[in-house]
Amino acid sequence: MQLRRATTAGAFLLTLTLLTTLTEAHNITRLLAKHPEFSTFNHYLTLTHLAADINDRTTITVCAVDNSAMSALLSKHLSIYSIKNILSLHVLLDYFGAKKLHQITNGTALAATMYQATGSAAGSSGFVNITDLKGGKVGFSPEANDGTFPSHFVKSVEEVPYNISIIQISTLLPNQAAEAPTPAPAELNITGIMSAHGCKVFADTLLANSDAFKIYEDNLNGGLTVFCPMDDALKAFLPKFKNLTAAGKAALLEYHGIPVYQSMSMLKSNNGLMNTLATDGASKFDFTIQNDGQQVTLRTKLVTARITGTLIDEQPVAIYTIDKVLQPKELFKGALTPAPAPAPEKPAHAPKKSKHAPSPVADQEADSPAASPDEDPADQTADDSNGAVRVERMGFGGLVFTSVWLVFSLL
Repeated sequence: MQLRRATTAGAFLLTLTLLTTLTEAHNITRLLAKHPEFSTFNHYLTLTHLAADINDRTTITVCAVDNSAMSALLSKHLSIYSIKNILSLHVLLDYFGAKKLHQITNGTALAATMYQATGSAAGSSGFVNITDLKGGKVGFSPEANDGTFPSHFVKSVEEVPYNISIIQISTLLPNQAAEAPTPAPAELNITGIMSAHGCKVFADTLLANSDAFKIYEDNLNGGLTVFCPMDDALKAFLPKFKNLTAAGKAALLEYHGIPVYQSMSMLKSNNGLMNTLATDGASKFDFTIQNDGQQVTLRTKLVTARITGTLIDEQPVAIYTIDKVLQPKELFKGALTPAPAPAPEKPAHAPKKSKHAPSPVADQEADSPAASPDEDPADQTADDSNGAVRVERMGFGGLVFTSVWLVFSLL
């Protein structure tokens, strides 16, 4: 009996620890909002969409600077894209609390940053050198520097070991590569980027359709996310595309873009229906964004496409590759509602129906255009909301109940 009590207590402790871990999630904006001296820094984390990327990381250190240091940066009148590069240099991809800063092995450490992770940093310019100096000081400098430390540790602001640490440093780290002018979205050649990375067929098709291409160009400055089908997927779909009307072709191309910027972390957190460039009043032309762990999918009533890569993700433009062509129900209604087959004439002496005979409904489903070989039957079954049992991701309440039930079932 004593053993059972101990086991029960241990099981409750395990469950409590599990639930506490599951509910832990940092929000950099809320954490910094408690400290008004960092309000400008916090504002630009949101404006550049770095806040969402920080929240998506499980182990992170943010080197914040106060409003005075941010004023020095803003006086340079840099573009928002250059400011994003500079601030991303101050987001370390490791945990450095106040204690760890004074216990660095061999007194110095080289930390990778979010700027390095973007691939925009030249050489090792995206790394930060952290050195425990004499007299209790900790110095910070870009890796590509002359050995001096232009910035120093001031204090710990917020720490959630070993999840997120927010520390204050005395001044922003200088970095010429990060401050270099970044091309504005209107100057981006999005079709050139697509063509060079496996989406040439889509890029060429878009360029050939002046109406759709103008819609894409008009949304570059305000925010644009493109889901570009890979060449093999679009080549296989071209016979269907050519059978569409001129308006239908433009709508299909516009259906692969949304009029807002969505980073990968934003796609993972903003699951649900998404309007597209083709959305117009009664013509919804929407699809559902859904993620399972790190995999993000786009679901229409006819097909489910997976995001397979990122071509560019620089606010306000993101371009992702997908493995299938998105097909809106507005253009392919026939695949959803096939015409019923004429009823056969009843024979004079109809044989008794076998228990194992296929049902007429099953026969119609097998013959429907939606089940044709060039579609994805699994996708269509998953999208069918009539009579299908769908298992979505478990909510927190369900997770709590399941966790407790599992513990007691093991007792």
